[in-house]
Formats: sequence, structure tokens, C-alpha cells
Amino acid sequence: MRRLFIADLHLADAAEPAFRTLAALLDGARGTVDELYLLGDLCEVWVGDDDDGPFAHALTALLRTAAHHMRVRLMAGNRDFLFGARFGAATGVELIPDPCPLPAGILLAHGDAFCTDDTAYQAARAVLRAPAWQQDVLARSLAERRALARQMRAESRAGNANKPENIMDVNAAEVARVVAAAGARILVHGHTHRPGIHREPWGVRYVLGAWERCAWLLYEDAGTFTLSCRPFVTSAATGPL
Repeated sequence: MRRLFIADLHLADAAEPAFRTLAALLDGARGTVDELYLLGDLCEVWVGDDDDGPFAHALTALLRTAAHHMRVRLMAGNRDFLFGARFGAATGVELIPDPCPLPAGILLAHGDAFCTDDTAYQAARAVLRAPAWQQDVLARSLAERRALARQMRAESRAGNANKPENIMDVNAAEVARVVAAAGARILVHGHTHRPGIHREPWGVRYVLGAWERCAWLLYEDAGTFTLSCRPFVTSAATGPL
């Protein structure tokens, strides 16, 4: 089994380098990747599956094509938690829960639920992930949702600017608790934008990086994991993974 794990692309425009790089990556992964896992914050924001904007159309088309060649599984993040069944049906992408166990003791997560030292964030997360809140938001017009998304992003940036760096990282005890409950020995997550490989008492934690200056990839081939950062492409050129 050959798997590719990515997170925190924060896509917003089909013309941006990160989107072009993802398109090139997916094209080059044909025949070399069996399963693709998108572990949250694929988009900077997702206002609903009925989004009729050019970016939403481009993303839907890109993932629909990818799903013809590999299994694509999508986990919601803290930016794109409004992905729903309609998007899955339109793309052939499978929506997965957070956390999500895989065979061989692998556990996948976006990562924000581990940041328990940031109590203000966790309180906001509980509201945003509540079905009642999401249903209320999705009942609004697209224009209202887009305005709300802009407001929420501005408030989040302002709030994060005043937070100590350490509280925005994962809490080791919470990670160990969740991993133990799942019976896992390998954890893959994103969210913190602090890529790395951590040897923990319970196993190994792979942290995916954000697609800010390059494309962070975690590739698994028959149980061997490789974390790397691929340069952004500046055109539609493709190549092997």
C-alpha cells in the first residue's frame, strides 16, 4: 500500500502556486499512490458545498479527476469544517472523521483537538463543530457566509497574534491519551505548522507542514514513511512524486 498524506494547504485561488503544485502532484502521483489523505485545512475557508465560485469549481474538478486514479479521503480542518456529503458525491472523495484509525496501528488527525492548552480555541472549536451551529450557518446566503468567513478569519488572526507560541502546539498528555485509546503506535497530523518527526514513548508522531513556502508531503510505502518538502511549481508542469 502506497499512501500520501498532506495537510494545511490553505488553498484559496486556482492560480496560486500551492494549487498548481497540488495539481502537478496529483497528476504525477498516478501509478505511484494508492491512497491520498487530505488531513484538514485543504482550503483557507469553505463556505459550503453549494459554493458557486471559480475556486470551488476548480477544486471540485481537480479532486474528481484525482479520485478516478486513487482513493482520496478528506478530513475537515479548522478552516474547512463545512465540507459535506454533497462535495463528496460531486468529487468521489470520501469524508473521514477526526481522528481516523487505519490498520497497522496508524492514527490520523487534523491536530487542533490536541492543542488543549489553548482553552479559548477549544471553546470556539466546540461551537464551530456543533451540528446546530453549522446548520444555522448553511441556511444563510452565500454572500452572508462569505462575509462571516472573512470576519472570523480576521478575528482569528488578531487572536493568534497575542497568544504565546507554546499554547498553540499540541499537549503531549492529550496526544498520548488519544493514541492509547486508539491502540495506535503511529500518529500523523497537521495544524500546528511545525513539521517534524517525533519519537515518543508510545511510538512515532509525524507532523505535516503547512504549504507556505513548499509542499510538505508524507509518503508511505509498505510501512516506511518519508517526510519531505517539495518546491512549488510555477507552471502546469508535472512530474513523478
